[in-house]
Amino acid sequence: MDQVVALELRSIDLQISRNNKEHHTKEMGLKRLIVRRGQPFMLQLHFNRPLHSRTDHITFVAETGPAPMELLGTRATFPLTQARRGNVWSASDFTVDSNSLLVSLFTPADAVIGSYTLKIDISQRQDHIVTHPLGTFILLFNPWSAEDDVYLPSETLLQEYVMLDYGFVYKGHERFITSSPWNYGQFEEDIIDICFEILNKSLYFLENPSKDCSQRNDAVYVCRVVSAMINSNDDNGVLQGNWGEDYSLGVSPLEWNGSVAILRQWSAKGGQPVKYGQCWVFAAVMCTVMRCLGVPSRVVSNFRSAHSADGNLTIDTYYDQNAEVLSTWKQDKIWNFHVWNECWMIRKDLPPGYNGWQVLDPTPQQTSSGLFCCGPASVKAIKEGEVHLAYDTPFVYAEVNADEVIWLFRDGQAQEILAHNTSSIGKEISTKMVGSDQRQNITSFYKYSEGSHEERSVFLKASRKMLGSRRTSSPFLDLLGSGGLGDQPAQLQLHLARTPEWGKDLLLKLHARRVPDRTHPQGPIRLEVRFCAQALLHKGGTREPLWRHIVHLNLDFGEEIQWPFLLPYNNYRNKLTDEKLIRVSGIAKVEGTGKSILVLKDISLDPPHLSIELSERAEVGKALSIHITFTNTQTVALSHCMMVLEGSGLIHGQISNDLGTLVAGHTIQIQLDLYPFKSGPHQLQVLISSNEVKEIKGYKDIFVAAARAS
Repeated sequence: MDQVVALELRSIDLQISRNNKEHHTKEMGLKRLIVRRGQPFMLQLHFNRPLHSRTDHITFVAETGPAPMELLGTRATFPLTQARRGNVWSASDFTVDSNSLLVSLFTPADAVIGSYTLKIDISQRQDHIVTHPLGTFILLFNPWSAEDDVYLPSETLLQEYVMLDYGFVYKGHERFITSSPWNYGQFEEDIIDICFEILNKSLYFLENPSKDCSQRNDAVYVCRVVSAMINSNDDNGVLQGNWGEDYSLGVSPLEWNGSVAILRQWSAKGGQPVKYGQCWVFAAVMCTVMRCLGVPSRVVSNFRSAHSADGNLTIDTYYDQNAEVLSTWKQDKIWNFHVWNECWMIRKDLPPGYNGWQVLDPTPQQTSSGLFCCGPASVKAIKEGEVHLAYDTPFVYAEVNADEVIWLFRDGQAQEILAHNTSSIGKEISTKMVGSDQRQNITSFYKYSEGSHEERSVFLKASRKMLGSRRTSSPFLDLLGSGGLGDQPAQLQLHLARTPEWGKDLLLKLHARRVPDRTHPQGPIRLEVRFCAQALLHKGGTREPLWRHIVHLNLDFGEEIQWPFLLPYNNYRNKLTDEKLIRVSGIAKVEGTGKSILVLKDISLDPPHLSIELSERAEVGKALSIHITFTNTQTVALSHCMMVLEGSGLIHGQISNDLGTLVAGHTIQIQLDLYPFKSGPHQLQVLISSNEVKEIKGYKDIFVAAARAS
């Protein structure tokens, strides 16, 4: 009998176009194979002769990581079989046609994610094995697979939380919420490589590369690693935080339009942290990384967010007799807003009932297991006060539920409680609405209605767990049981008489009403109201007073007074931070009683607006004319104006224009052509920054049609 010619591999077709499309990765490009775990993909192998299934034995070998081992799950060997068996690596459902083999490869839904090498071992006799490399592929999490821990059973939600490459970050103040467009750009061709570069520069990988890679099958583990690596406090993470006001050595956090430029800069400089980030930048970059890796993710903003450093669920704020907010040695603060991520996953490490959205916070606030990271903390656990559940649930619970106690400070000590607010923390928790540019309020996901029986019951449960043995002497619990503060003889409110605009005087009205109380049930009272205005910092602090004012009022029983006053532009012109926030505080002393009444108003100043218009239908490869109009509505010139345009699928990288100085009242019109290179929904982000106003942003949603057949 003639000896059969040895089977040799002549060529391999990775079926990239077909596989990437079926695995929802074609947006990442068609130059390489990118697939999702728990879902089969096809390969076609061409040999020198027909395959003889009885005598030709083919074994596939897939490897990832620096030292692949089957025991660690970073190496898999699996033979060619006719049918697939369960959730294991397999090569099956094959067909032979002449000299070619079309085969379906399946990766288990709990496989390690990463870059794999794939090869085959061919043997005709057991003692003679020939190895042929097939190529490489990238394996990602699969939220489309019901067997994957990140499974999200809604195509609408998958399109929003995995596939959408742009969105909004909500900032400002609970009563002045602004939406900033953001380019996530997770499908730009090099971003997937940078995401794995981030994992490979983590301290966990540097300490034990094989162990770290073996744990990349676990979404909880990967999320924690990414949370630590987005900030640079422990490692060469992506972003260096800066909450000061000097950004001369880098870029102001307000001047970023998206994640792509940040990630590319970090990678290009060998993993040196990019300067600078604040909470919304950290969270938006993490959203890019998680969506790229296949984990459904969204960016969430919490307004009036507590940072309870001592874990006692009480945030203390101090004012002096002149209504000035006092700086404190305590780390406890109330941030105007704080931004974090939510990622969707099953929590097998927790009792049943805590799957779904999980809080992850890459902003470096406190350490978790020795590193600056936070989460995943189950949103359901936060709502139910189950603060003993991993990870970092007490910290996040306090961010949305802490009580605020405001003290009057005089003669070197806190002497009077001006307010005890049980519902002033954790307001307007927001994220982008699915399929819309609108904001969605998701506060009810985090807590029961403020003041409801359920909310107070959960609060007491959480506080007992968090305070432990301290609870018997906790001033917080003493306050909670005291029934609140005594009544006051007057009600005071501050209102804006007109829309506040940067560059103009601010017109306010003090609304005062005499009401009965135990001490003065009837009769007139006299008030001395001392006002103070201070620039409000993002992390809850203030600058030195920029304006003071004193008002004397006589209030008869039942009387209401509206007292107008001006806060002149010249007083705040050079005194504000880039966020353009002012806190106006007033403390009214009730003569003859020793009582004090607090009144507060936070003011967010509107920057100028820009408009973006399109002249025609957008189509791949065809010039798209963009018209940008901007009017300087300020009373002063805007100097060193720079315009930056960004938008995945529309622009490669960024387009920058130096606009020079824009005098007050002047309008500038800019026209330029873009050449879209990806079809589908996209967003153009436009930023204009100047020395006077750092962040003037606009956006335009653009649907790009596929190129017409010629």
